Amino acid sequence: NWRFVGDDAAIPADGPVTVSLKRWLGEGEILRGRNEPVGVRLKNDEAAQALAGTDLHQLAVIEVEFPKFTDGRAFSQARLLRDKLGYKGEVRAVGSILRDTYAHMIRCGIDTVELPEGAAADGYLDALKEFSAWYQPASDGRVTVLELRHAANANKKGGAAQVSQTVAAHSA
Repeated sequence: NWRFVGDDAAIPADGPVTVSLKRWLGEGEILRGRNEPVGVRLKNDEAAQALAGTDLHQLAVIEVEFPKFTDGRAFSQARLLRDKLGYKGEVRAVGSILRDTYAHMIRCGIDTVELPEGAAADGYLDALKEFSAWYQPASDGRVTVLELRHAANANKKGGAAQVSQTVAAHSA
C-alpha cells in the first residue's frame, strides 16, 4: 500500500508514501508532520550518507533502487544504511530484482523486495535456502565459515561451552 510520489506530484493526505531523497531533504519538516508513514527512495547514484544528520529514525522505509540487474550500487547503500548509519527500519529493494541476487540482498541489510511484474514469490523464497554457509561477514550477522572453523578448533581443545554460546549468539 506504499506509493512513490514524484517530485512534481502533490503528497496525498492519507496513506504511506515514499519520496525522493531530494524531496525529503527539501520538505522533510512538512513530511514529518504527516500522520502517515513516510519513506525515501534512494536512486542508485545517490549517497546513503546524505541521510545522516536527518531524522533517519523517523523514516518507516528506505527504498534502494536497482535500475538494471548489472548495477549493484544499491547493495552498498543498504550496507551503509545498516552498518554505518545504524538504520533499523525497513530497507526495500525496488526495480530490476533478480531471484539470483535475493539472498545477497538479505545479507546486505535489505528486508523486503518489490517483486517485478509477473515474478513468483516462491522462487525468491527458494533462493534463501540455497546457501547454508557464508564466507563474508555481512549486515545480517550470520556466523561465517571462519567463525565456525575457530569454534570447531576451540571445541577440540575443550572449550565447547564457550564455543556453543558464541555460535548461538551469532546465529540468532
